[in-house]
Amino acid sequence: MKGRASLPGADELFRVTSIDQGRGARDARGARGAKQAAAGGPKAPPPAERTSSGRQRHEEKVTFYCTAEELMDLEHARLRLRREHGIGVDRGRLVREALAQVLSELERDGADAALVKRLLA
Repeated sequence: MKGRASLPGADELFRVTSIDQGRGARDARGARGAKQAAAGGPKAPPPAERTSSGRQRHEEKVTFYCTAEELMDLEHARLRLRREHGIGVDRGRLVREALAQVLSELERDGADAALVKRLLA
């Protein structure tokens, strides 16, 4: 009887990265920072720049609808990143990076964030 080759599982193929890097500064303030701010204590430092969760196993899923043109634009951006910058990413990672960037800007700039301006337009 022929044996089958032993192949690595999905968990072995994907490296695990920490998402604490982007959220650590915000989470480190925690409840204590909120209590100090409410009590007029020392002001919390500005929020840290968000980072995408990167390449790791994701337990949550979100589905959204987009137009064919938006999907093509996303695919063109992915291919451009590969062609011009040598960065090979899938659409999911591209969306997670963009989301992290937009949310970071919203936390940092508030009403002046491009997201707020675009949604109000």
